[in-house]
Amino acid sequence: MFTETAPAAPPRIVYSRKNPFPAAVARRRLTGAGSEKESFHYEFSLEQSGLMPEVGDSLGVFPANAPELVEEILALLGFGGDEEVTSSSGAIVSLRAALLRDRTITTPSRQFVQSVAERITQARFLLEYCELAQKAKLDAYLWGRHVVDFLVEYPELRNKFAPAEFAGLLSKLQPRLYSIASSLKRYPEAAHLLVTNVQFVSYGRPRKGVCTSFLSERLEKTTRIPVFVHTAKHFRLPDDPGASVIMIGVGTGLAPYRAFLQEREAAGATGKNWLFFGDQRREFNFYYEQEWEAMIASGLLTRMDTAFSRDQAQKIYVQHRMRELGREIWAWLQEGSYLYLCGDAEYMAPDVDAALRSIAEEHGGMSQEAAVEYFANLRTQKRYRRDVY
Repeated sequence: MFTETAPAAPPRIVYSRKNPFPAAVARRRLTGAGSEKESFHYEFSLEQSGLMPEVGDSLGVFPANAPELVEEILALLGFGGDEEVTSSSGAIVSLRAALLRDRTITTPSRQFVQSVAERITQARFLLEYCELAQKAKLDAYLWGRHVVDFLVEYPELRNKFAPAEFAGLLSKLQPRLYSIASSLKRYPEAAHLLVTNVQFVSYGRPRKGVCTSFLSERLEKTTRIPVFVHTAKHFRLPDDPGASVIMIGVGTGLAPYRAFLQEREAAGATGKNWLFFGDQRREFNFYYEQEWEAMIASGLLTRMDTAFSRDQAQKIYVQHRMRELGREIWAWLQEGSYLYLCGDAEYMAPDVDAALRSIAEEHGGMSQEAAVEYFANLRTQKRYRRDVY
């Protein structure tokens, strides 16, 4: 007698950085005409992905380079684009495909710069910059310079590279990480992002961020974007739902706090929530304003203090608001509140740290050394958590 057995279930696909999930995405512009920068709200569908980001995590996004920049580079080098090259994974692909999705065609690699210096007499001075001990000098020289700038400045390079050699000199195109601005408890199977476009001019040429321009300019309804979850265990909410939190964010550093508050509301957390937010102008850059107002009205958001730097003659930043409210901040810290900081690492984070130390000195009666030690201890105790970049 034979018995039939059900066919084995297909193995579940595990998505990760090495095997990203192809996500559908919806986009909504947040800034209007007159804004000095462009910011967007993105909603990535995680349906059937098995991805389970926690609040505080980031979404890794694999972008594609700008096709017009790829074509300009091909033309400057005299390549057709169909030449076969080896991708970073070892697959054989066309040069055009490699430049679109596999290689960094903006920031030059040290190997590329060195190769240019070896081939072009006028660029020989760059050989010194390419020495490992001269990294700071090379970084300073390359600031604002892209691969295409070398090809324009030294047109002789047109006949100096084989296609595979050129592709091999470019570094691998890396994913970009963005703080997730939503909680699965509020938006199951989705990850929201708050993204501001990178745009600047250098050496007389307009530049755009690789991923921000990809997301804002080159998506079609059928586009699926490779994504993965980047875990940030250092930037979690307190285990105690009764603990209070002070959240400090500038620009897109606001994103994780939207997720935090959605999570705390869904979990019934009883701790108080205080949000500091700063950007350029209230009219254009007060992202999710109606949501914050609703949270304040419901009592979820205990208080919110903002600093819009360009709304008055004298610029006001979040650190100024913090100093003004130093007595209250110190009282919250003495009650056991957790501190969170998200945003720019180069300028904002040091300024906020300086403001916190001054609050400890003025309202806690501490010396400078004691204030430094106090916040170092908060970080050790994981009561001061930072996600700066």
